[in-house]
Amino acid sequence: MSTSDLLIEIGTEELPPKALLSLSSSFKQEIESRLTKAKLNFTTIEPFATPRRLALKVISLDAKQPDMRLDRFGPAIKAAFDNEGNPSKAAEGFARSCGVEVNQLDKKSDGKVDKLFFSSNNPGEFTSSLLPEMINLSLAALPIPKRMRWGSSREEFVRPAHWIVLLFGTELISADILGLPTTTSTFGHRFLHPESIKLNSADEYPEKLRKEGVVEPSFQQRKELIREQVLHEAKVKKATAIINENLLDEVTGLVEWPVALTGNFDPAFLEVPKEALISSLEKHQKYFYLLDKNKNLLPHFITISNLISADPEQVIKGNEKVIGPRLADAAFFYDKDKSRKLDSHIDTLKRVVFQKELGSLFDKSQRVKKLSVFIAKNLSLNSTSVARAAELSKCDLLSNMVGEFADLQGIMGHYYAINDGEEESVALAIEEQYLPRFAGDILPSGENGIVLALAERLDTITGLFGIGQPPSGSKDPFALRRAALGMLRIIIEKELSLDIYSCINQSISAFDSFQKQENLAQEILDFIFDRLRAHYADLDINTSIFQAVDAVRPNSPLTFNQRLNAVNHFSKLPEAEALAAANKRVANILSKLKIKPVTSINSSLLCEPAEINLHEKLQQVVKQTAPLIKNDKYQEALSQMALLQTPLDQFFDKVMVNADDVKLKENRQALLYQIRQLFLQVADISFLQSA
Repeated sequence: MSTSDLLIEIGTEELPPKALLSLSSSFKQEIESRLTKAKLNFTTIEPFATPRRLALKVISLDAKQPDMRLDRFGPAIKAAFDNEGNPSKAAEGFARSCGVEVNQLDKKSDGKVDKLFFSSNNPGEFTSSLLPEMINLSLAALPIPKRMRWGSSREEFVRPAHWIVLLFGTELISADILGLPTTTSTFGHRFLHPESIKLNSADEYPEKLRKEGVVEPSFQQRKELIREQVLHEAKVKKATAIINENLLDEVTGLVEWPVALTGNFDPAFLEVPKEALISSLEKHQKYFYLLDKNKNLLPHFITISNLISADPEQVIKGNEKVIGPRLADAAFFYDKDKSRKLDSHIDTLKRVVFQKELGSLFDKSQRVKKLSVFIAKNLSLNSTSVARAAELSKCDLLSNMVGEFADLQGIMGHYYAINDGEEESVALAIEEQYLPRFAGDILPSGENGIVLALAERLDTITGLFGIGQPPSGSKDPFALRRAALGMLRIIIEKELSLDIYSCINQSISAFDSFQKQENLAQEILDFIFDRLRAHYADLDINTSIFQAVDAVRPNSPLTFNQRLNAVNHFSKLPEAEALAAANKRVANILSKLKIKPVTSINSSLLCEPAEINLHEKLQQVVKQTAPLIKNDKYQEALSQMALLQTPLDQFFDKVMVNADDVKLKENRQALLYQIRQLFLQVADISFLQSA
């Protein structure tokens, strides 16, 4: 079958830079899915994306669908005709669906009975006739939150479209895409080559666009070109360029022909906290910043121009004129904020609403203070300094600097607290309360920061659950799932022996209206541990392993994690499968009892060798595992319990549990009960049978 390269290029007004990469990826996925569904083979799809275009080059695409043979069975012959040989409604309906008369259908066995049968050869359609609809449907399916209309057109897209290239080999596929006729001409750089560029075939793309149009159409190649240029500019300054990958993606989405230029700013601005300067450089101006060998911020920046300038110095000076006032604002805000103590904002917090049903930021900080003290005491930590940190935790939200640079919340609180003479541990906690900010982020390092981060998150979760606003489906406006996972990470990775259930109840007690809500604490606990389930799923831990521990859920996430790791290790032992099956059998026997079994074993009633052996082995294992469980050595404990596998199997093979003699039966049930309770000190391993 003949093949050709296909080029699709959608030329537009400047596309949103933060969304460019996802739009390109989605466009590729949509076209790929539709080609595959149409049974059109190809080698690969190369995506291209610049501020003014989304393009795909499909390599070696089939020119035509393969012919399809369609075989269909209809109703059984007995149901297809009556006694006089007249076709039934079922037969007529089947024939109609095949587009033929009943007498044109064949009869064929499906291996069981004879049925009506229809076979046809459907010739494949030409690719060129299928593509326009595929492209329109793909564009309509792109993840665009808000679509635009332009001119008098009823078409909608993320930005107004200006040209559409649709070339299959050397052939122009005539079609109407986004209200525009397809063409063979693309356009180069808006300033460096605004004229049209004639493409004679799809093979000429993208090289012709690079050489004539002064456009690097590949997002990834353009991104790496920017990276190389930034690193080179930093090397000239004998500095280290800090390349934020998100910023790099955004800048890549802003330019078609990148040129890196280095500018300077007044070194006097270095008196301002570097985080504020960096925020201004990165978020406001899209600049890359430089550090010296001691990781101090340097008074330089690297900007990415979208053209080759005849006078680059003028471009640099223009950028320097823009950044100067920005940094001057930051310096002004910083000096003004320092003139007022952080704790002078405490009373003002009463006028700032946290959530209309949950009170002000003052109310929240007071609740967090009480909860922080409770957590600190449970962890045997000093509660005085963390209480002070909680009081000041939201004060920097009222500062001028955070009002201008919202991402500096906590960070500026740290600076201002130090300026006010607060303890370093208090100042650090104000910053670290927000850690971790996202998946994979660092955790708080200080004790106060750890406690404050836990209390702040738990107060928010409790409050939103208490007013009936838990996350629903994909909606989680207060990021409670992220908050819960952050709590769990802190507790587990910092190895904190903390009873989360008691913390939840303490948090509930701070809300007068919540204390009468039945099951609220359990709902919150379930929500938090559900995030733990998702966390382990991301780590490819088998669901049955989580279920085994969750069945005897300890209130401490650290203990839960220790037990889960132990069960995960145990599940790989050769005895695990048989012992899990035996545990399930034990659980089934005990669950059928109408009354609670006798819990003590009368050794004088043990008469069968298998039950005597099992009892002796059980006593031995209980003695060996007791100190291990007490010291949270669950893996070693389960390894000892694995020694029960053989005697337990022999017990079930040789001994009748439900003996006619009531005393014998109850004694054997007690033996099984003790075995069951032994394992439940770690987990319910009967769940592992389905692992």
